[in-house]
Amino acid sequence: MTDPVITPASWTALTTLGSRAQAEGLGTALEETMEPDGIGVFEMEDGSGLWEVGAYFAEAPDETGLALLAAAFDARPFTVSEVPPTDWVAHVRRELRPVEAGRFFVYGSHDADKVPDDRIALLIEAAMAFGTGHHGTTQGCLLAFEALLTDGVAPGPVADIGAGTAVLAMAAAKVWSEVPIIASDIDAVAVEVAQANLAVNDLGARVECIEAAGFDHPRLKAAAPFDLIFANILKGPLVELAPDLAAHAAAGGHAILSGILNPQADDVVAAYDAAGFDLKDRRILGDWTTLTLRRR
Repeated sequence: MTDPVITPASWTALTTLGSRAQAEGLGTALEETMEPDGIGVFEMEDGSGLWEVGAYFAEAPDETGLALLAAAFDARPFTVSEVPPTDWVAHVRRELRPVEAGRFFVYGSHDADKVPDDRIALLIEAAMAFGTGHHGTTQGCLLAFEALLTDGVAPGPVADIGAGTAVLAMAAAKVWSEVPIIASDIDAVAVEVAQANLAVNDLGARVECIEAAGFDHPRLKAAAPFDLIFANILKGPLVELAPDLAAHAAAGGHAILSGILNPQADDVVAAYDAAGFDLKDRRILGDWTTLTLRRR
């Protein structure tokens, strides 16, 4: 039995605004100034026409800074709430159900008896469930990869930037048995999680895991150009990454990008068009957009 993994307390900050433009502006400002662990911008479903902005923090946020941002964007004052410590493994086992994305089947060890014979199985342990495929961004990336495979895209070197659990790198390793694959993340803990998940999927020798910010690592520079680059991060970092991603992409190669709220997609497309990419596919799952781009 897996030992309990008790996460420490965290904090949420929520507010509402009168328009999408204001909400998107506040979300961007939060991302740039407060550095939360996550941000959500959603239209409320109660018919009020209001938009909700939520931010999630590992430590108690600066409420003065939040108040100034709320005032700057004409938002209601933020409601800040502490989320008590949680047994994450127990929570995930309750919530984590198998997900199918084309030929891929993402599951936890507690659902090992449900893996279909005709699917490529990707095991994510419940204790390591961040980025499992259940989030619309990761699932969107898997479906976009499925579409490239269906189109007959030839295998080539792969980079998974901001890999999290490395589920996308694992998907590539399962279908392309010979090509070099590198999974990177800016967070050392995420790199350890990726390595653990690769090990339980018998892919430890197939995917190289490194700690890096974007492409700032000698191994990524040496392995370039990449025929496929996954980058499932956030809109701001994606836009900043566009020139560097282009420099590491092969001519005619593909990039699959996500972590993009639907209203943000056009800005990301524009940044990558300027960097030398054509939009090949736009895929929407709930509030999130996944983009497939081809390097000119």
